[in-house]
Amino acid sequence: MKSLLFGKKKLKVNAVVSGELIELSHVSDEVFAKKMMGEGYAVEPDDTTIVAPFDGKIAFVFPTKHAVGLIGESGVEVLIHVGIDTVELKGEGFESLVTEGQEVKAGQPLLKVDFEGIMQKGYSKTTMVVVTNSAMFDMNFMKVNGKISAVDPVLELKLK
Repeated sequence: MKSLLFGKKKLKVNAVVSGELIELSHVSDEVFAKKMMGEGYAVEPDDTTIVAPFDGKIAFVFPTKHAVGLIGESGVEVLIHVGIDTVELKGEGFESLVTEGQEVKAGQPLLKVDFEGIMQKGYSKTTMVVVTNSAMFDMNFMKVNGKISAVDPVLELKLK
């Protein structure tokens, strides 16, 4: 793979789940809405499988399985955070399909999520996708809201 550090190539960050795309600033979690973790997008999922937004490596899977970190070929670091305050579920409703250090391809399933069960317990299923090192990149949103399918391009990144 050619490194993005040595070219003008752009990296696309795709949707991680089908559903309704929403602007990060509109989510009900202040940390994400105020972009304290970085720039990105959110989805109100209508599917139960979270997939990789690009080819990369799994940096971590939280022990509670509600969040996964990925690193792309350009050094882009992405956090996928499923639901709001779902860390409190201690893994209930989440099944990890990957492990730390594993190489993944865009569209590869990462997590299976029981969104019905999560919502029955009073938690939001809003899923945030944040580029945690977004200051390193020029970002272009290809779409900011509306219906989206998993692996549809959402963001385009280019190193500054």
